[in-house]
Amino acid sequence: MNTADLGLPVDVPSTALFTDQYELTMLQAALKAGTAERRSVFEVFTRRLPEGRRYGVVAGTGRVLDAVENFRFDAGVLGFLRERQIVDEATLDWLAGYRFTGDVWGYPEGEVYFPGSPIMRVEGSFAECVLLETVILSILNHDSAIAAAASRMSSAAGSRPLIEMGARRTHELSAVAAARAAYVGGFTTTSDLAAGFRYGIPTVGTSAHAFTLLHDTERDAFRAQVDALGRGTTLLVDTYDVAEAVRTAVEVAGPELGAVRIDSGDLLLVAHRVRQQLDELGATDTKIVVTSDLDEYAIASLAAAPVDAYGVGTQLVTGSGHPTASMVYKLVARAESDDPRAPLVPVAKKSSGGKTSIGGRKWAARRLDEDGVAEAEVVGTGPVPAELAGRQLQVELVKDGEVLAREPLDVVRDRHIAARAGLPLSATQLSRGEPVLPTEYVQVPSGN
Repeated sequence: MNTADLGLPVDVPSTALFTDQYELTMLQAALKAGTAERRSVFEVFTRRLPEGRRYGVVAGTGRVLDAVENFRFDAGVLGFLRERQIVDEATLDWLAGYRFTGDVWGYPEGEVYFPGSPIMRVEGSFAECVLLETVILSILNHDSAIAAAASRMSSAAGSRPLIEMGARRTHELSAVAAARAAYVGGFTTTSDLAAGFRYGIPTVGTSAHAFTLLHDTERDAFRAQVDALGRGTTLLVDTYDVAEAVRTAVEVAGPELGAVRIDSGDLLLVAHRVRQQLDELGATDTKIVVTSDLDEYAIASLAAAPVDAYGVGTQLVTGSGHPTASMVYKLVARAESDDPRAPLVPVAKKSSGGKTSIGGRKWAARRLDEDGVAEAEVVGTGPVPAELAGRQLQVELVKDGEVLAREPLDVVRDRHIAARAGLPLSATQLSRGEPVLPTEYVQVPSGN
């Protein structure tokens, strides 16, 4: 994970063991066969979106770039591989000098994608590219799933801000990645301080029910919080009786009270009652924050409620029912020989069972209708049609092993908002449906 743009020093460990054993055993076999150095092209794509989803969101690209850069087989890693006899000494010698020296192209982070979209393309020797499969997929599958859920929630919330608060519902490292992906998808803040430290995401948080229960009375708890954090704090009002808590909160903090948080009950009904009560008490500017196992559907159901912000945890960090984006990393072209000048030939899996793929290095473009709204995802091999040349989606991320495309997270977040806005209106419907754009394949050589 990268803190360079924050000016913070960090000792980044090797990512080389974030992989599956068969990546290394394939390497050993290819080295013995003399095919390891064949120029190869791998692509990341998904054959389908999760059921009912209208679009996907590319997230995790920045983390992928960090992982590729730090994919190093240091002495400790090599010692582990030697002790377990996972590969032979010749392979260990090769791994000791491993540095990715190839090229990576991909959809810019925050962009939307569809079935078949070549989200990322990794080019280099077979040996150096095959090792990156697992770490690239683990990052993109997780982060893109979270970002897609976040995007749906953001769309449902409209202009109301969303707070990511799912750290306690997932692995501690996944929580940091999830907060980053949620920010890409449209969330505004996180409760996770590690995410704030590593990625500069704004952090928020005040108190839980335990703080109220610690004190002899709810009034004592509110007084302690206001004395420590100021009148602009957010007071949790559903530990005991909500109406009594709201009254006490305004008495303690005055009409300058920043917000109240509701974490249980019929949120639609309670929010209306709390808003009316706050207004009657003169706290007309006090905001209402709701939490309690929200997802995009619950958020949409509260559109007419006097709610000012939503806090989302479990459903967000689990992808709202779809914790993976089901992306795959497939070899789509390779050279006829080890000669660097040897032409690339398309290759593809042809087995039955819905796991076929299309060979050849691919480009992607998004065709617009006469109103400037996206109408198709166009994927092809060979020359790009002139009318689509200016609409290509892939950008160069890594060249000759050097990272080119690190971006501030706010740029990525703004890109996603713009990309989503460029889709047909039906993209934001929460009802089940097909991908909002069809994927059209053109200039694909026959038989691949």
